[in-house]
Amino acid sequence: MTALRGLWPEVQDTCTSLGLMLLLVLFVGLARVVTRQPLHRFLMAHTFVLEFLGTFQLCCCTHELQLLSEQEPAHPTWPLTLIYFFSLVHGLTLVGTSSNPCGVMMQMLLGGMSPDTGAIRLLAQLIGALCSRYCISALWSLGLTKYHLNERTFACRNPIQVDLPKAIITEAICSFIFHSALLHFQEIGTKLRIHLLAALITFLVYAGGSLTGAVFNPALALSLHFKCFDEAFLQFFMVYWIAPSLGILLMILMFSFFLPWLYNNHTTNKKE
Repeated sequence: MTALRGLWPEVQDTCTSLGLMLLLVLFVGLARVVTRQPLHRFLMAHTFVLEFLGTFQLCCCTHELQLLSEQEPAHPTWPLTLIYFFSLVHGLTLVGTSSNPCGVMMQMLLGGMSPDTGAIRLLAQLIGALCSRYCISALWSLGLTKYHLNERTFACRNPIQVDLPKAIITEAICSFIFHSALLHFQEIGTKLRIHLLAALITFLVYAGGSLTGAVFNPALALSLHFKCFDEAFLQFFMVYWIAPSLGILLMILMFSFFLPWLYNNHTTNKKE
């Protein structure tokens, strides 16, 4: 009985954090609905608002998820379960947005998005990532749980636990794998695709989380580690911005140029 009483505050704090994340999702969903009609005629403004709200939701929820994962729960699989669940939530609620500069870059390089639209989306993601920090800081200042410390959002909590080359390789590989799946899962049904992508995100976080945090999203990295960018800009710029971009470039080179060339070369040799 004493053990249960000691555990109860922890359960309350966890439920409060989960409730806060779900409220943020509902708020963003409501904002998407409210702004749909007024901005429907203004394509660029509508695109900007959707991308801003999507990035804002992703970053805010990830701040809270990171906080929960650091509390060392009794079951180590609990943080991974939360990551899978909220990846599903984001996939279902943020349709039409990428919330990731690498996703925008991939579409632009493949010719699926104009430079003007890409620039608008990138600007919205940058603003959404920065706004999420101040929103989370304001929410944590309310002291809803004992883990909500306002100072935490303005402190550098360096997640890089390996040397720089390994960190760059880790983020590049995560970006390569995720966006390769994103590109090739388009023909799969929406419901199954969302589950597959959520499972892949969970696996990548499990595999690379202890090394770099496995962010593979420059906007999310800026929101989570803004203070670290200020203190060690070059290191974080290379790991969280350059490395995921390199992963995208390698993915496009492989699937759009190298593999088709290899296939054509093999077919030509067989005919000869």
